Amino acid sequence: MSAPIARINAIGTATPAHDIHQAFIDWASKRVADPREAGLFSRMAARSGIAHRYSVLPRGQDGGSPVAQDGFYADDILPPTSARMALYGQHAPALAMDAIRRLGPLGTITHVVVASCTGFVAPGIDQIIAGRLGLSPSVERLLVGFMGCYAAISALRSARHIVRSEPSARVLVVTVELSTLHLQPETALEPLLAMLQFGDGAAAALVTAEGSGLAIEDPFATTLPDSAGLIRWDIGDQGFSMHLSGAVPGRIADALREPEFRHILTGGLDPGAIDSWAVHAGGRSILDAVSHALDLDSQALTISRNVLHNYGNMSSATLMFALAGFLDRPSQQGVALAFGPGLAAEGFRFHGVD
Repeated sequence: MSAPIARINAIGTATPAHDIHQAFIDWASKRVADPREAGLFSRMAARSGIAHRYSVLPRGQDGGSPVAQDGFYADDILPPTSARMALYGQHAPALAMDAIRRLGPLGTITHVVVASCTGFVAPGIDQIIAGRLGLSPSVERLLVGFMGCYAAISALRSARHIVRSEPSARVLVVTVELSTLHLQPETALEPLLAMLQFGDGAAAALVTAEGSGLAIEDPFATTLPDSAGLIRWDIGDQGFSMHLSGAVPGRIADALREPEFRHILTGGLDPGAIDSWAVHAGGRSILDAVSHALDLDSQALTISRNVLHNYGNMSSATLMFALAGFLDRPSQQGVALAFGPGLAAEGFRFHGVD
């Protein structure tokens, strides 16, 4: 007897109301002392492919950024990690609930899987969500923590395993990230460009063995050799510090050109035969690297590029935003792909089901 097919029936997404993208650019531009590097920052910001990024932090009294004089990040002596985690505990569950409400009727949830890497709180986000939804205390919970941008793959893969072993399971998968809690007082170009990418967001998915949606096929994972230091997320006394090397896109492109990895990625199909590409929108250069390395049609990554344009990189939530754009395509064959610390590449193939 074959195992049931796990499928993503619905995806709900949510972002805060405060668009901080231009305010960040204004703030960061003033911190680059070297005129040549300041000009480069401005050009890179203009070419980033990002128009909006949202934050849970409140607007300043002038209606502007949280880095304004009266904001949370008013001084170079930035808030301690404890203050940032207090805000995470307040805002992450609320934003997650906003995404869950956009799923529609949930039915009887049997399992909750939550992914997040931008904060820690105990009782965990999984317990808080279960309590706010009024779920049974017997609901099984799993928290996927600190895996970074590919954690949505890990969460959905876990949901697939659950459904394949328990065909009646109804799994609620949630990704929630508050990246803007971790602004750092950088003046160097590379870390400022890294911070330029990130915003806050949450997504929720319902995974079951019934109904229409996206059927999750065999997952895949690999760690690219000699690349462990290219993406790093360090916990400090003043928040979490992201290191995102400019070498990442090239390393990803090299890996995607390797026949063995390409075969794992597409299941032996030519990349051009794949109808749908849900690629983590980690930045314009990363999307360009995937497109060029796989020789994809110029429109193949439109949905991922739209996510980047409208929201920036929301870490683990970003891929879920991209997958939401494919739910209305029943005849498709697709690949979901994300990258993160390691440098790891993880994903799964999917197809539409009526």
